Amino acid sequence: MRQDIRFRTRDKAFLLGRRPWLMGILNVTPDSFSDGGLDRDPEAAAERGLAMAADGADIIDIGGESTRPGADPVPAEEEIRRVVPVVEAIRRRSAVLLSVDTTKAEVARRALDAGADIINDVSALRFDTGLPGVVAGAGAGLVLMHMKGTPRTMQVAPFYEDLLGEVRGFLELRLREAVAAGIPAERILLDPGIGFGKRLEHNLTLINRLDVFEDLGRPIVLGPSRKSFIGKILNAPPQERLEGTIAAAVLGVVRGAHILRVHDVREVGRALRVAESILAETPAPDAKGSVRYVS
Repeated sequence: MRQDIRFRTRDKAFLLGRRPWLMGILNVTPDSFSDGGLDRDPEAAAERGLAMAADGADIIDIGGESTRPGADPVPAEEEIRRVVPVVEAIRRRSAVLLSVDTTKAEVARRALDAGADIINDVSALRFDTGLPGVVAGAGAGLVLMHMKGTPRTMQVAPFYEDLLGEVRGFLELRLREAVAAGIPAERILLDPGIGFGKRLEHNLTLINRLDVFEDLGRPIVLGPSRKSFIGKILNAPPQERLEGTIAAAVLGVVRGAHILRVHDVREVGRALRVAESILAETPAPDAKGSVRYVS
C-alpha cells in the first residue's frame, strides 16, 4: 500500500498517498507511439491539457520529443518550439501542475521560465550534465526514470540478471546523485520505467512488485498507459488498450504507485475512484479539486 510522502515543487508542497494522482500525457510530437500529431498546434494542445485538468489530472506532462522505441533525438530548439508555447498557454489559464518530459538542460530552463513546475527526465540526469543545475536552481520537481539504453536502443533484446535488484539499485543511485547535485530528495519522484528497455514479463513483474521501491522513501510514478505489453496481452493496437491500461493502473495503485501517467485521465480516474472505494469500504471523493497542500 502507498505511504504518505511529502513532495515539493517550487513554492508548493503536497502530501502524496491519500489518493493516487493522475499525470495526463500531452504529446506535442509528430511521432509518439499512441497519439503522435494529435496535439501539435499550441492552442489545441493547451485546450486538451486544460480538458485533462478538468477531468481530474493533477499534473499535465508535456512532451516535445518522442521516447517510443527506436525514436531519434530531436534538436533542443525544435523541442523548445514545440513545448514552450504550450506551457505558456496553459499557465495563462490554469494553476495545474505542469511537467515537461525532456532530457535537455536548455529545454528544461526555457520550460521552467515559462511556468513549468516539474522536469520528467527519462534519462535520470544521465544525458545532459547541465540538467541537474537547472532543476536545482529553479527549485523544480524532478522525475527520475529507469531506462536501459536509449529510446533508440532500449528494446533491442533487453536482459536482466536480477530485474528488481537492478532497477531498484539504479533508482537508488540516481536519487543519491540528484541529491548530491543540489536537488532535495523531497522534490524527487521515481519511475521504474515501464516499457523502457523491458520485455513483457519484466513489465508485469515491476507493476506487481512496486513494493521493492518502498524503502527508497519517494513517491512512485507508474506509466503503463497504452504500452506495448498491454498490446501483446490483448493483441490490440495503442488506441484499443484502454481496458488494459485501467487494469494495470488499478493494480499499480494497489501495489504502491502514487502517480499514474496516463492518456485517458477521465476513464482511469473513474476506475480508480471505484477501486479506492472498495478498498476503503466507503465512497472515495471525486479527485477534482482535492489536491492536498501542506506547509
